[in-house]
Amino acid sequence: MSKPLYIAPDLTLPLELTTQAVGILAKRRAGKSFAARRVTEQLHEAGQQVVIVDPKGDWWGIRSAADGRSPGLPIVILGGEHADAPLEVGSGEVVAKLTVEERVSLLLDLSLFRKHEVATFMTAYLEHLYRLKAREQFRTPMMLMIDEADAIAPQKPQRGEERMLGAAEDIVRRGGQRGIGCTLISQRSAVINKNVLTQIQVLIALRTIAPQDLKALDAWIDVHGTEEQRQTLMASLPSLPIGDAWFWSPGWPTVEGIFKRAHVSPIETFDSGATPGQQKRVAPRNLADVDLEALKRQMAATLERAKAEDPKELRRQVAQLRAELKKAQQAKPAPAAAPQKRRDVPAVKDAQIARLETAVAHAMGAADRVVEGARKEYQRALGFQAGALKKGEEILTALKAARREGEPVPQPAHLKARERERLFARKSLPAVPPRPALVVPRQGNGDGRLGGPERKLLTIVAQHPEGRTVRQLAVQAGYSQDGGGFRNPLGRIRSLGYVEPGDPVRITEAGLSSLGAFDELPIGDALLQWWLAHGRLSGPEKKILRALAEPEPQSLSVEALAERTGYDSSGGGFRNPLGRLRTLELVTRGPIVRLSEELIG
Repeated sequence: MSKPLYIAPDLTLPLELTTQAVGILAKRRAGKSFAARRVTEQLHEAGQQVVIVDPKGDWWGIRSAADGRSPGLPIVILGGEHADAPLEVGSGEVVAKLTVEERVSLLLDLSLFRKHEVATFMTAYLEHLYRLKAREQFRTPMMLMIDEADAIAPQKPQRGEERMLGAAEDIVRRGGQRGIGCTLISQRSAVINKNVLTQIQVLIALRTIAPQDLKALDAWIDVHGTEEQRQTLMASLPSLPIGDAWFWSPGWPTVEGIFKRAHVSPIETFDSGATPGQQKRVAPRNLADVDLEALKRQMAATLERAKAEDPKELRRQVAQLRAELKKAQQAKPAPAAAPQKRRDVPAVKDAQIARLETAVAHAMGAADRVVEGARKEYQRALGFQAGALKKGEEILTALKAARREGEPVPQPAHLKARERERLFARKSLPAVPPRPALVVPRQGNGDGRLGGPERKLLTIVAQHPEGRTVRQLAVQAGYSQDGGGFRNPLGRIRSLGYVEPGDPVRITEAGLSSLGAFDELPIGDALLQWWLAHGRLSGPEKKILRALAEPEPQSLSVEALAERTGYDSSGGGFRNPLGRLRTLELVTRGPIVRLSEELIG
C-alpha cells in the first residue's frame, strides 16, 4: 500500500496526488507557500520526483531544515544566488532531458532572468518535458510545482509568451497521462489563464479577499462543484485564519471526492521566502548534500554551447582574434639556423588570417557613418531644397579632408550664420589613420544593387545569424513594421533570395555575398539612444521612452507612467504618443508598459 501524504493533522492525501493537477490559491501571506512546501516535503519523503519552478528565488531554503542547523531535502538547485550550477537561458531542452532521463528532483530558480528570458527558458523546458515524457520508458510519476503560476500561464500573454502558455496548458490538461502532475501556486487567481485554471483537479484555497480572485475561483466551482459547496466555500474564504485551507477535489480519489477544511501542518524545511521582519532570522548553516554527477553529464555540453553563444563571450573572442591578427601582421619571419637554408615560417595560416580579417571587418567604418550623418544633418537643415545636395557634397569633401589630415574644417561662404554655427560647432575633427585594405572571404565587395534601406536590413540580419523576427528587424532598423518604407525593401531582398522566406528573417549566402563588408548597427541602449536622437519621435514620445529607461529599464502601469511623465492617463496628450510607440513596437502593449527587449539588450 502506498504511503499517504500527511498534509494536516486531520487530513491525508493519497500518493497518487503526484500526477494530479493541483491549484494552491490565496492572498499574499495567507499560508499558500507553506501549503505548497508541505506538499513538496511529503512527496519527496514518499520517494516521488519533484521539480520546482521558482521565479522569485524564495525556495532555496528547502535544502536546510527549518531551524537552519540541519540538512533539508537533497534537491539540486539550478540558477539563482544559491545555485549548485548556473541556469542558462537557452538550456531549457537540456534541463528537460536531465529531468526525464536522470529522474532527479530539481529547483529551477529563475529569479536572475528577465521576463522575456523566463519565457524563452520555460517554453523550451515545458515543451520538451511534455514530449520526452510521451515515451513509455519515461512515464514515471513526477510533480511539477510552479510558483507564481500567473507568470508562466498568464491570462493575457504578452508577445513571445504564447508558446509558453500553450505548453503549460498541455501539461495541466494532459500531463497526467504521461506521469506529470502540476501544482499551480499563485496569490492572484484572476490573472492565471482560465483555460488552465479550470482544468485543475484538486483545489487548495486559503484566505482570498479580492473580488476578481473570488470570481476566478467561482469559475472553477461552476465547472466542478455544487451550489451548496460553493456557498460554504465562498462565505468563509475572506475570513480564513492564516494556514487554514479548503481542500476540494470532486470525484477524486473516490467518487465522494474531498471537501474539507483543515489547518496545514508546519513545514520541516527552512522558510527562505519569509518577509524580513523585526526579528533577525538565523541563516541556514547546513545544507543537504546533492549528487551532481547526473547534472554534470547532462549539462556539460549545454553549458559549453551556451557559453559559445553568449554575446559577451563572443565579443571577448572577437577582441582576442583582433589582438592575434595584429600580432600576426607585425610578426617577422623566424631566423633560420645555420647552416640550414632560410625558411620563412608564418605566425598563422592564411585561412586563419582570412577569418581574423573578417572579424575585424565588422568593426570598421565608424568614421564613414559620422561623415554620412553630417551630410544628412546638412540636408535636413536646408529643407531638402534644390541644390542642397550639391552644397552637402562640398561639406562632405571638407569633412573627409579634415578627417584624414586633422585640419580645421573649411566653412563654405554661402552658409548663413545660424547654419554655420549649428553645423560647425566643432572646429576640427581628429586625424584618423587610413583604413587598411580588407580581405573579406565569402562576402565579396557587394553587388552595388542594394539601396540604403535594403542594405540596412541585410546588415541587421547579417549581424544576427540566428535571425530576427519581422518585428525585431523593424525596431532595429528604425521603421514602422507596417509601413511601406520597411515592407518594400524587405520584399525586395526576399525576392532576390538574399534572406530566407518566413519569420524569423535569416540571411542567405547570396545575401552575405551581396552585402560585402558591413558595420554592425546598434542594439540595446545604443539603439534606444538612436531612436531618441534620430527616430523622428515627438517630444511626448521621447519623454515616455526616457521615463521607462531611467534610471534603468523597468515596467510601469499605464497610470504610473502617465504620472511619471506629468500627463493625464486618459488624455489624448498621453494616449496618442503611447499608441504610436506601441505601433512602432518600441514599448509593450497591455496594462503594464516596458521597453521592447531590443531597446534593453
